[in-house]
Amino acid sequence: MSRSKNDIWVGLFVIIGALALVFLALQSANLLSLNFNQTYRVTANFDNIGGLKPKAAVKSAGVVVGRVASIGFDDDNYQAKITLDLEQRFRFPSDSSLQILTSGLLGEQYIGVSPGYGETMLKGGDNVTSTQSAVVLENLISQFLYSQAAERGDNKTGTGTKP
Repeated sequence: MSRSKNDIWVGLFVIIGALALVFLALQSANLLSLNFNQTYRVTANFDNIGGLKPKAAVKSAGVVVGRVASIGFDDDNYQAKITLDLEQRFRFPSDSSLQILTSGLLGEQYIGVSPGYGETMLKGGDNVTSTQSAVVLENLISQFLYSQAAERGDNKTGTGTKP
């Protein structure tokens, strides 16, 4: 009788431990975000979102103020349409700007909010028009390589300004 009682307790602790590991794995992978705060939804259009994903953080001054709710494509102006859920307790002026940033050199991408100076505040259903797209590392490298190749080509023909 005592052995079966111990087996039940050990089994219970193993199940609780396994559930805790699954919860931590989902939380660290940003696949599970338990947030019981009230939110309001705003949208924004970007030319290029890079590797931004749904559930990515929305930060202002390094503090998480919301999450990316969904990512879609706007057929009318051929841009990415991002829907953000911002926590109700964080209010931003309606002339605030959004930009896609990266944590570190190759880290996760998130949306940074730069507050504006207007007196009217963003509310649910508003569209943020001031946006800055993601910086794509591959584009920067290719621009650098093309400019170097063009510079060398000019120097060979004698039309470049550098010796």
